[in-house]
Amino acid sequence: MRGAVRGGVRGGFGLVGPRRERHVVAAADLDGLALPVGDDGVVIGVDAEGRPAVLGVNRPTPYEVTLIGGLWTAQVLALRAAATGARVAVETGRGQVWSALAQAAGGGQQCVTLHDVGRVPPQGASAGSPVLVIRDCGMRPPRGRVVAGPWQSVLTLLPYLSPTAPRLLRNSSLVGVQRVSPDEAERIGALMALPGAAVESLPTLGDGVTLWCTRRDRKFVMTRGTETETGLLGAARRID
Repeated sequence: MRGAVRGGVRGGFGLVGPRRERHVVAAADLDGLALPVGDDGVVIGVDAEGRPAVLGVNRPTPYEVTLIGGLWTAQVLALRAAATGARVAVETGRGQVWSALAQAAGGGQQCVTLHDVGRVPPQGASAGSPVLVIRDCGMRPPRGRVVAGPWQSVLTLLPYLSPTAPRLLRNSSLVGVQRVSPDEAERIGALMALPGAAVESLPTLGDGVTLWCTRRDRKFVMTRGTETETGLLGAARRID
């Protein structure tokens, strides 16, 4: 009886899996499932149309992100990455501002670890244990010992546009920009090939708003803290 089911086992196919009702979406509704920043990963907020914006940090290929913005947004991303099952390694010279988050994340499991600048050990990232390294190393972050690789993404936080920013932006797969000065906006616009309207908006962005962009695509995203995130980190803010 080739292909028949005997005792719950199909020849050559293993155990019969659980039966579920089929999930069917009409073709006309498919556009509503599109996610503007990515297709899987961390929900970082909503776009101008109120649709969820997703940042896919768990990838089989190296992925570098630079965020010119505030600590609050980086910490929200850390919490949400940890909630997806990623391990988060924070390289920072101000461990005191990360310690409460590291203790609160993971429900008692050590999923967020803190390391001095230049002291991040190899993380052993894998498909089953992806890693996000957050580099909070000030205006002039040194070159990291732990770099982006398969299943290990790196997010570098810059409080403002610094002399190292052009190199970081050129090497990044994705750049996030929060409120900056008009002069910084012009320089970022030139580096990222932003249209004039986007450049003009950067000095006026509200707290929690980030322009996520590449040299071809861009999307404004509003990040709002959950009740738990706000209780731990406070309200959204651009200036630390």
